[in-house]
Amino acid sequence: MTMNVWDLLSIIGSIAFALSGAIVAMEEDFDILGIFILGFVTAFGGGAIRNLLIGLPISALWSQSQCFYFALTAMLFIMVFPNIITHKGWRKAEVLTDAIGLAAFSVQGAMYAVKLHQPLSAVIVAAVLTGAGGGIVRDILAGRKPSVLRSEVYAGWAILAALAIYFKIVHNDPGYYVLVLILTILRMIGYWRQWHLPKIKRKVTKND
Repeated sequence: MTMNVWDLLSIIGSIAFALSGAIVAMEEDFDILGIFILGFVTAFGGGAIRNLLIGLPISALWSQSQCFYFALTAMLFIMVFPNIITHKGWRKAEVLTDAIGLAAFSVQGAMYAVKLHQPLSAVIVAAVLTGAGGGIVRDILAGRKPSVLRSEVYAGWAILAALAIYFKIVHNDPGYYVLVLILTILRMIGYWRQWHLPKIKRKVTKND
């Protein structure tokens, strides 16, 4: 059976974010149930938020059985073979899987909003929340500050996906795959070089 770009992006994003959630859970010393919960929430949280925003019933998630099994297999693999990642490589693996999931789901979210003939603002929101929604829920449940609010140019890559798709800079299947690759690479470069959006810091006075 030939898979279309939508289905393939769903599988790529689900696997990547399931691994990302499982890795974070294992870093935070969660038990087996906690690993599964965090992995599934990360893999499908962004899609659930997107569906709510565009008016799809939450039951639409239950039709993603294929992605569910791919996500489950990915988590079982990392749980059975945790030593496949070196001690120093856990953070790198977390960032890489997160970058792939962010890229795949950002492109997918933007594609869906454009398909519904939504304005640019809605396309951007769909891309950001589909790409980063699962990661936000993951970080909150793991007791971390959400990466999208503080880490590098995180949401900026999702916005870039939205702009490229809305203005038809990217408009075919090969282009979508290339865009996912480019966004993943940019996210990794941003992490290694510590690119950040400007931050506003309030000056502390003696009266504070």
